[in-house]
Amino acid sequence: MKEHRFLESLDTLDPIARWGNLKRILPTWLEADGPNIALGALCEIGECSNQRSPLVAEVVKVDVDHIALVPFGDTSMLAAGMQVRAIAAHASVPVGEAFLGRAVDALGQPIDGKGPLHMPHRAPLHASLPEPLDRTSQCTMVRTGIRAIDGLLTIGAGQRVGIFSASGVGKTSLISQLARQVSADCTILCLVGERGREVEQLWTSELPREIRQRTMLIAATSDKPAALRVRAVYQALALAHDMRDRGKHVLFVLDSATRLAMAMRETGLAAGEPPTVRAYPPSVFAALPRIVEQCGALKTGGTITALFTVLSENDEVDDPISEVMKSLLDGHIILSRSLAERGHFPAIDIARSVSRNSHRLVASDHLTKARKVLAMLADYESSRTLIESGLYTSGASLALDAAVAARPEIDRFLVQPLEEDIAFEHTLTALKSLPEGAP
Repeated sequence: MKEHRFLESLDTLDPIARWGNLKRILPTWLEADGPNIALGALCEIGECSNQRSPLVAEVVKVDVDHIALVPFGDTSMLAAGMQVRAIAAHASVPVGEAFLGRAVDALGQPIDGKGPLHMPHRAPLHASLPEPLDRTSQCTMVRTGIRAIDGLLTIGAGQRVGIFSASGVGKTSLISQLARQVSADCTILCLVGERGREVEQLWTSELPREIRQRTMLIAATSDKPAALRVRAVYQALALAHDMRDRGKHVLFVLDSATRLAMAMRETGLAAGEPPTVRAYPPSVFAALPRIVEQCGALKTGGTITALFTVLSENDEVDDPISEVMKSLLDGHIILSRSLAERGHFPAIDIARSVSRNSHRLVASDHLTKARKVLAMLADYESSRTLIESGLYTSGASLALDAAVAARPEIDRFLVQPLEEDIAFEHTLTALKSLPEGAP
């Protein structure tokens, strides 16, 4: 017998009135003597009137005699002594298939102008992580339609991959192409700290209507409070978990992990955490592994294949957040500014990129050919300065001679128009036709 939606709503109802009073008001955070509720739970502050609604804030610190909250809006009308009321004792978010084809904010509220969502189902904001032996190592390739990735940096279902780049190198264009071309049951796009114009362009222009029908967009733009930017990621992960529990293959895209870390830094410092490397508090380095580990494939069925973009501070991709994400992920796709400046798109630096699962995903002849191409690229890159300055003399190294001769054909293989979706069979044929390296 199907449960009535009113009964489902009653399951999330907290019948106990939990409240406290506002004690301190600072520009980025608030302090109150109650209510005593969990981290991540939401509270309302102030009275509702015809002119304004109560301010919503999230609990970011719980002490013996007070809590700290990060507001989701303007605090200019607040005053000490105002009542702080818990919306619910525990932090939960709406989930369900109703989000397919919709664009929502960090609280699950529509931003696409299509009217309200019917959201009877809720899930914990911070889901428990699956045990290591409950996971499974998938051996199914995820076809992206991009030659450079399918041929040399093959991605598997359930893999967690980072796309690393400085600003202006084509990161957003690459993830929009992947969102269009990856064959998944459901795609979840989480945009954190992006410009509003880019959110609108990605949703309305970059994704065709048929792709949007199987896509959920969760956005918290750069003008939103830091707590909302952080919450958007957990809302998106809760939606991904719900779809995975239904046995679906989910493509989860977070753009970007760096702006998430910056938002976490802001909320952590507001809660009184000590700053460490580059002023990031310890909670940032504790949260990032949990976020990455929430993705993957489970033995019980259902898979989350995750793409995390990482906006590095410079073109060397060696800042603290980039280094932490490299250590956590199953593969790295590094974008190069020098390639982008030469019109080489996608601007993937193959020699510095890696897929840690490709040997499980492709046939032996494919793997052998890919390793030969990668070896030639590595040989060329190690002597690029000598080659481009004219100091290298042909005949000094057979391996380098082969790499120099093959480089034009390899570049033609790697360059691909943004709108082109290439079948895997054609990618494999093109890869095998590339020149062989030195014996």
